[in-house]
Amino acid sequence: MDDRIIELKDIKKSYGRVYALGGINLHINRGEVVGLVGDNGAGKSTLIKVLAGAVQPSSGDILIKGKKVSEWNAAKSREYGIETVFQDRALAIQQTITRNIFMGRELVNPLGFLKVREQHRQAEKLMREIGFTSKVFSPDSIVGQLSGGERQGVAIARAIYNQSDLIILDEPTTALSLTETEKVFHFVRQARAAGRSILFIGHNIHHVFDIAERFVVVDRGRIVLEATKAEMGSAERLINFMEEIAHPKQEAMKTLAGGHQ
Repeated sequence: MDDRIIELKDIKKSYGRVYALGGINLHINRGEVVGLVGDNGAGKSTLIKVLAGAVQPSSGDILIKGKKVSEWNAAKSREYGIETVFQDRALAIQQTITRNIFMGRELVNPLGFLKVREQHRQAEKLMREIGFTSKVFSPDSIVGQLSGGERQGVAIARAIYNQSDLIILDEPTTALSLTETEKVFHFVRQARAAGRSILFIGHNIHHVFDIAERFVVVDRGRIVLEATKAEMGSAERLINFMEEIAHPKQEAMKTLAGGHQ
């Protein structure tokens, strides 16, 4: 229990009579990469928003390092070391890497002036920590000049600067090439090596299987599978499982369509 960064117990979220989450039990341990997968509408987005504090659960408990937290919100999520990197990454692409890392949490002296050299030094340290090995880039590089995978690295560096224990990556490899995807994987591995936990959400099962150690499958607001990589054995088994849970829904739609003919 001491190794659990966060634990959700019977988390439910309803919108009127519709349940987006129907009783989620989930935990994330320190220093692990967990893959979260599921079809569109399965409840992944709502679950991410609950973890980020952007959505209040209708019922259930949230525990941080074994202690129940009340009045959960976005400020508390960040206070307890949870950083969410959404698909758009929320980067200012016309600004430097340094400015993006310290955006909203700038280092200032007692007179309110920016500590430019200190920010530059810390940005350089963070870049090395997550694996920016190319000498082409420096903390003064403009983010708009970076590739998609490298921009993801900047977003991860910002999360690490914010003292995050858990980094939630929402579809971080969408529309990236194999080379850029490998860069994201490298940044994730570096963050894990530094003791951070990663919740990796993706539609590409092969990507998720390659990077994660444990998998959580969500379907219709519930967790229908939790398994380690060793237990699954291959990405194909995970894909087959997801196809099996999707099959009854497809049959139900065909039956409904037939009834209206």
